[in-house]
Amino acid sequence: MGLLNFLFGNNTKAIQDFKNRDAVILDVRTQKEWDAGHMDGAKHMPLQEVSAKIATIKNWGKPIITCCASGVRSGNAASVLKNNGIEALNGGGWKALQKKL
Repeated sequence: MGLLNFLFGNNTKAIQDFKNRDAVILDVRTQKEWDAGHMDGAKHMPLQEVSAKIATIKNWGKPIITCCASGVRSGNAASVLKNNGIEALNGGGWKALQKKL
């Protein structure tokens, strides 16, 4: 078991469940990180903007899979979303998430 799996858990089944329900992939990295590479079809919203855009995210009407570079910021974003009544899952690092999809 890898260190990240130990810290964040192996969530492959949960990710597939969310994806099967047309989840939105929300990348919470900085603009510079996003510009350097990202998943096709993902939406971009830096972590610092998530709290201010809860209404926008709720209007999407879909579960959310958050991602970032390693899983730390996306974990924070998923917590903020859950605390605001949005079904959210920390997908971890975007490159690892891409392999799970």
